[in-house]
This record gives sequence, C-alpha cells and structure tokens, in this order.
Amino acid sequence: MNHSMQNTTLIYIEKDSRYLMLHRTKKENDYNKDKWIGIGGKFEETESPEECIVREVREETGLSLTGMEYRGLVTFVCDGNFTEYMHIFWSDSFTGKLIECSEGDLEWVEKSKMNDLPHWKGDEIFLNLLDLRVPFFSLKLVYESGVLLKAVLNGRALEL
Repeated sequence: MNHSMQNTTLIYIEKDSRYLMLHRTKKENDYNKDKWIGIGGKFEETESPEECIVREVREETGLSLTGMEYRGLVTFVCDGNFTEYMHIFWSDSFTGKLIECSEGDLEWVEKSKMNDLPHWKGDEIFLNLLDLRVPFFSLKLVYESGVLLKAVLNGRALEL
C-alpha cells in the first residue's frame, strides 16, 4: 500500500472579526474543491513552517505578513492512505493589497458565518481553538470518503 505524507501550512488572517478565506474553485483534481479554507500550501525543500507560510501568503494573496503566531499542528488523515501535517498559523498583521488568486476566490468572511460555508468538518474544531486563543495544540483528524470519523486533541479523543 502506498501511503503518502506531506507537510503543509495553513493560516487564518484576521481583520475586523473576519478571516481571509479561499473558496477553492479553480484547481484541477483539488481535494479541497468547492470548500472554503484558509491560506497556505506545501513546503518547498529546506523551508521552515514560517518561511513556507510567508511565501504562500505572498503568492496566493499578494499580502506580506508582518507578524504571525504558530498556533498548532493538525494531523489530517484521509482514506487511510494519505497523511498531511498542517502547521496552523494565525495573524492580524500584514501589509499590501489583495491580488487575484489562481486557486480560487479570496473573500473576507465573518468568523460567525464560517461554519455556514462548505468546509471540512474538523476545521470547526481548530477554528474554535484559534478563537479561544488556546496555546499550542495538536489535533488529529481522521476522514473516510470526506466524513470525519475521529478527532483527537492533544492525545484525547473528542466526542463528534
């Protein structure tokens, strides 16, 4: 069985109680297709999580981060054959103007409306942790055919 693993970054940039979200509509064979997600992407060789997120934000949004907080690690397991280690960041300090994104549409979404949009169910868990300003967390999310089967926060299983 071929199991693939990758490291990615994901950031929630906040302004006026809104998050900058990406509605994934433009990429071929996108497992995030039609979902709303934060900004981020895959590590390039030799990059640290911080270097990766600064580059991804610049490439996808045109914004330059002037500060950020490394808030957690999400172990995202999909269909038993793919594991993604998502390094989660939060920021409210940036400069620049938004550009057109090649992967979808960028939009500032009210935090209270996030769960109304198509998203991965487990995102609700870590968005809540970000909102509560929980110190560094480790969250494992296990999906089968897009359905969240299991969530484990700091080694403890959560009720779904």
